[in-house]
Amino acid sequence: MNLNKISILTKHVLGRWYMNFAKCKPIIFCQCSSKLAASILPRTRQSLKTGVAVLPARTLSLTACMFKSKNHSTENNPEEEEDEIDEAEIEELFQQQIPTDIGREDHRIFIVHPDVKWGSRKQYLTTAALQMEEAVGLVNTLQKWSVVDKIILSTKTPENKRIFGKGNFQTLTEKIRATPEVTAVFVNVERLLPSSEKELQEAWGVKVLDRYALVLHIFRCNARTKEAKLQISLAEIPLLRSRLRNEMANLDQQGGGSRYIMGSGETLYEMQQRLLKERELKIRSALERLRKKRHLLRSQRKHKDFPTISVMGYTNCGKTTLIKALTGDAGLQPKDQLFATLDVTVHAGQLPSHMTVLFVDTIGFLSQLPHQLIDSFSATLEDVTQSDLIIHVRDISHPETVNQKVNVLNVLKNLQIPERLLNSIIEVHNKIDLIEGYEASDPEVIPISALKQHGLEVLKEKIEEAVVKYTGKQTMTLKVQLNTPQLAWLYKEATVQAVDDVGDDCTANVKVIISQAAYGRYRKRFQVT
Repeated sequence: MNLNKISILTKHVLGRWYMNFAKCKPIIFCQCSSKLAASILPRTRQSLKTGVAVLPARTLSLTACMFKSKNHSTENNPEEEEDEIDEAEIEELFQQQIPTDIGREDHRIFIVHPDVKWGSRKQYLTTAALQMEEAVGLVNTLQKWSVVDKIILSTKTPENKRIFGKGNFQTLTEKIRATPEVTAVFVNVERLLPSSEKELQEAWGVKVLDRYALVLHIFRCNARTKEAKLQISLAEIPLLRSRLRNEMANLDQQGGGSRYIMGSGETLYEMQQRLLKERELKIRSALERLRKKRHLLRSQRKHKDFPTISVMGYTNCGKTTLIKALTGDAGLQPKDQLFATLDVTVHAGQLPSHMTVLFVDTIGFLSQLPHQLIDSFSATLEDVTQSDLIIHVRDISHPETVNQKVNVLNVLKNLQIPERLLNSIIEVHNKIDLIEGYEASDPEVIPISALKQHGLEVLKEKIEEAVVKYTGKQTMTLKVQLNTPQLAWLYKEATVQAVDDVGDDCTANVKVIISQAAYGRYRKRFQVT
């Protein structure tokens, strides 16, 4: 390739111009909101003859600095890093790169479910029909998306590029090609190899999605808070890397991917890799700052000695509905859809003893999702690992309820949940009103209907019993002098259940539930032996 055909002009670091290959169309790196991009050039023979590096039409656009520069450098002001992250900056980062190229337009989806007959990828706790039903539910979660056709095909070679054998693949290709209204194909597998995705798209002529890409898009459409947007941006990094490899492979075939960019000492691929790494570091840095704020909030809750209860389960099992029923929080608006909750929210409620507890609403789980996706939400799920108790909500009316339970427990183990928490799990069977003649086979299981508010009092009693057991709280009767601040202190720092036997000596017997730490403070403050 004639490198003289590639020109790059370098100006001040805050206003650099990278001239495009051959046509010299400038893209501005301005105010640290810089992007590396290349114009979309026609793949013509003439362009190759002139030695011009021709990039594919979907050339990756990455950002070197995701956050707008301030009026002064953060190097001169270390405290700048601790400042609040501006909403506009996170929104800019969130919208700069959508790696799946799905967009927000309508889509008419053809769903393909590979039914693996044997091997490590075979699913034993479910059926192909139920998996297809869940795939349809995922598509229908998105507004203006619809399923135009679906097919279950058996395969003995799920690891192959085309997934299916020659005969089944030919039949499938003809069926997709014969359905002109299809705008994308959803292959219901955990993750497609980049080479598989490329080959399938070339064979079918439309966008191809796997579960990872589709669920990420659902997350993106439902994201509302800073933390959710940053965590989704982090989860998209593997897709960006896959696309980068594909684009550079295409460019290498034309002889341009491994060439050095004049004066930089880097190839185009190396530069884009570096910018992608910088993007990832920026996201992780922002998440770390939000994680510290969340840790501070947890510390404040711990200082107030409020027991924390994480409510977990498969997506759309009724977690938010249950928390609303337990707390009466009118601000909670449960939705009958997958992944309606992407953020951890905390809601106060009272148990029968008048003890105040905090219920933590968490993101729902889904089967066949790569660990990278769960890992990206570790900052959110950190609240779970620090809680005192876990309630595992199961939609007992769902035909895949057993498989869903296994998936949730596997995710909890992968999150390295402490053993004490795994032992404290209260299993709740929700939606029993949808099963005629339901009877719990396990006496430890609590059957409820969160929507109908059946069984909630029994559940509250079970929660209270578990909280006392696993938090080290104890029930005590203390003799209190009523002419001192003792009783007011106990109302503030413990759970007062009853005040009895008020005598002439201005004393009363007060029944309380109190932690060992709080009791130690009580004895020290009021010199009680």
